[in-house]
Amino acid sequence: MSTDTSTPTSPAEGQAAANTRKVFIKTYGCQMNVYDSVRMGDALANEGYVPTEEMEEADLILLNTCHIREKAAEKVYSALGRLRDMKQARHAVGRELMVGVTGCVAQAEGEEILRRAPVVDVVIGPQTYHRLPDALRRARDGQRVIDTDYAVEDKFEYLPVTDKARIRSRGVTSFLTVQEGCDKFCTFCVVPYTRGSEVSRPVHQILNEARQLVEGGVREITLLGQNVNAWRAEGPDGREWSLGDLLYQLAEIPGLARLRYTTSHPRDMDDRLIEAHRDLRSLMPYLHLPVQSGSDRILKSMNRRHTAADYLLLIDRIRQVRPDIALSGDFIVGFPGETDRDFEDTLRIVEQVNYAQAFSFKYSIRPGTPGADMADQVPEDVKAQRLERLQALLLKQQAEFAKSCVGKVIDLLLEKPGRNEGQVIGRSPWLQSVNVDAKTSQIGDIIPVRIIGTGPNSLFAEPAQDLVGT
Repeated sequence: MSTDTSTPTSPAEGQAAANTRKVFIKTYGCQMNVYDSVRMGDALANEGYVPTEEMEEADLILLNTCHIREKAAEKVYSALGRLRDMKQARHAVGRELMVGVTGCVAQAEGEEILRRAPVVDVVIGPQTYHRLPDALRRARDGQRVIDTDYAVEDKFEYLPVTDKARIRSRGVTSFLTVQEGCDKFCTFCVVPYTRGSEVSRPVHQILNEARQLVEGGVREITLLGQNVNAWRAEGPDGREWSLGDLLYQLAEIPGLARLRYTTSHPRDMDDRLIEAHRDLRSLMPYLHLPVQSGSDRILKSMNRRHTAADYLLLIDRIRQVRPDIALSGDFIVGFPGETDRDFEDTLRIVEQVNYAQAFSFKYSIRPGTPGADMADQVPEDVKAQRLERLQALLLKQQAEFAKSCVGKVIDLLLEKPGRNEGQVIGRSPWLQSVNVDAKTSQIGDIIPVRIIGTGPNSLFAEPAQDLVGT
């Protein structure tokens, strides 16, 4: 579920007033951090904060951090160094600037952040961001606040209901967190230590939030979790529901046209979830299912608790019920002890699955994880060479999948204006960005289009209103 990009994420618009404070939230990493930033913005809107996309205008700057990639903490400290200079300049002219660090780096390095970066007023972990408004009030009274304990209360119960205007301002697609944390303890991964053990949100919370989103104009919802298909909760019928059961229920919400979910673990891909892919038209034919390596020896060392054959058998079962499904995955090259033969096994599984898209990374040591202490660390130049080979194969497969779409008529959800006048960008059922000539008044509509061409990162289409999408 993790990306290596960092993008500004603005919270929803609030009621502006002459004395209103402005907040800028910079979001690093995964989709769950994007969701968390939005919900923090909702909480701050009730405190009178309005969003800004210009950091220089902000009275409050929050860095919502990710700890997955290499040197994540160093990047945060570098950003804080720049904010220190900005804060000093503000104070010189009598203007307030508060700085907060939230997210997984905050969870992992809370005390160290306060020690190394005096510019920081507030440090909030991912389980306690509902307490952010209170922490800011305390910081304004002169305290430096750190709150990274795992909350005993359910943070989602304490978050404000998002009003329709704020939802509408965000667009026609939305994330919705249903599960947090992970109990798998893969030896390369820091998530269990920063997000905690697996926790599933109750059914009523998820359905209520989904209905609120749809009432605000959302047409597509992506369910989020560090291990989303491990979601389990008691359903209204008194029995334990799995993610498949939840998807069947969400599909009944009028106006909710599309469903997706990410990120999944192969060991939690149960029969009910596979049946949902067979039965639900609103569940898009796209699945992100990381395998990480094609070598059984490396998979065991990673503590993945499945084999390459297990994974391939699972892929076959899913494709039998949904032949048009597009597969995405994650791969790590250069895990400690990986040999040339192990890497060739990874290339082999990529060739067998044939991915529509995938994310691949060099292994990087995450302090505190078992992998950090393993012998036989792979040299950086070897990791770089392997990554180059793997990415070349994955990009070739991605391009081939895009070309296979040319000539197809698909249903396209129109999401936002394109770069050129008269152009709108939508998403295909397989999560590809598609450019088509359409009116901005059509945003939110699902229209049939014919794919007529491919670009480096998107497809091109023409309207096909007289045809039925396939």
